[in-house]
Amino acid sequence: MISFEQALELTLNVDFNLITENVNILKSLNRVLAEDVISDIDMPPYNKSAMDGYAMQSEDINDFCEVIEIIPAGKNPEKKISKKTCSKIMTGAVLPDNANIVIPVEDVEIDDKGRIKCSKPQKSDNICRKGEDIHKGQTVINKGTIIKSQHIPVLASVGCVNPLVYKQKQITVAATGNELVEPDIMPGEAMIRNSNAYQLIAQIENTGSLYHYAGIIPDNEKSIINFLRNNIHKSDLIIITGGVSAGDFDYVPLALQQFGAIIIYKSIAIQPGRPVVFAKYNDKYIWGLPGNPVSSYVIFDILVKPLIFKITGADYQPLTLKFPLNIDYERNNAERLAVIPVKIYNGSCVIPIEYHGSAHINALTQSNAYAFIPSGIKKLKKGEMVNVRLL
Repeated sequence: MISFEQALELTLNVDFNLITENVNILKSLNRVLAEDVISDIDMPPYNKSAMDGYAMQSEDINDFCEVIEIIPAGKNPEKKISKKTCSKIMTGAVLPDNANIVIPVEDVEIDDKGRIKCSKPQKSDNICRKGEDIHKGQTVINKGTIIKSQHIPVLASVGCVNPLVYKQKQITVAATGNELVEPDIMPGEAMIRNSNAYQLIAQIENTGSLYHYAGIIPDNEKSIINFLRNNIHKSDLIIITGGVSAGDFDYVPLALQQFGAIIIYKSIAIQPGRPVVFAKYNDKYIWGLPGNPVSSYVIFDILVKPLIFKITGADYQPLTLKFPLNIDYERNNAERLAVIPVKIYNGSCVIPIEYHGSAHINALTQSNAYAFIPSGIKKLKKGEMVNVRLL
């Protein structure tokens, strides 16, 4: 049995090939950028008004000024500002020459001749200056970035409509267990619905990878080997859930060895999720995850997901926060790193959720994060800090 830190190091120390392709910007969500994105223009591309108001010279704000034109967004000014003149200007419109301040419409008074004057002190010039957000030639998004919704408008604003990204990996998912039936079937006695595979597929989709669901594999060595033989060449990564522990019907480790895969590790000092198999076959990787759903969920999140992002070129840095416990915490066995479901309360502390063990998947729906309790720690007092990762 190895530590989680050792398992993570071994997981990320893998060989892999990266292939690139261009995709339409609207199809790029959750893909990984294969090159830096460089702006082809300044942003803003010109000095513009930050609000609806009147553009003038700051030395004239206490005098009545004649309005010489109205400047809508998308139209160049036709007149320059001179002493005691101004232009009415809309938000985003090009600032006229010689103007160095915009007075908001709500901060002016108008005389009977239609002239305007600033009616209150100004704290800002209300001007967005050319290039103050982005300079032409500036890197706006770095290579290795996982494209999220906030990156899409930046790509659009610099004209990157077909970003170069790394090709998606193909991941095959299957579950083992003679006791399993698919979710649309009412389970009979001694049977349960297959939830793990569907959970893993959802987690895979969140990484931006492609998936193939291969169904339920019977609990025997021959069936598992046949599954591997039929899927290894069309997959970059295979995930099997179930059959990895030390029971009489846990055939996955043995089947992997018989198939010719090299076992990298097969037991981790973590709770839940100790029985985990990570193997390599040529340039493909195979995971055997626990059959208990919380275990498979957690192991995917802290080990499989980092691997997926690694082999898709992503600069993945999971966010870990520190929060104080809101109650005393105690556990019976402290030999392994514990990962427990918690709820972040009011953004200031965490409360452990009622949790009956690694089969209690509903506990995750009641939580919004999980906390790491280091090995060797049996008790934590209220107020002590724990590392927390968001679900």
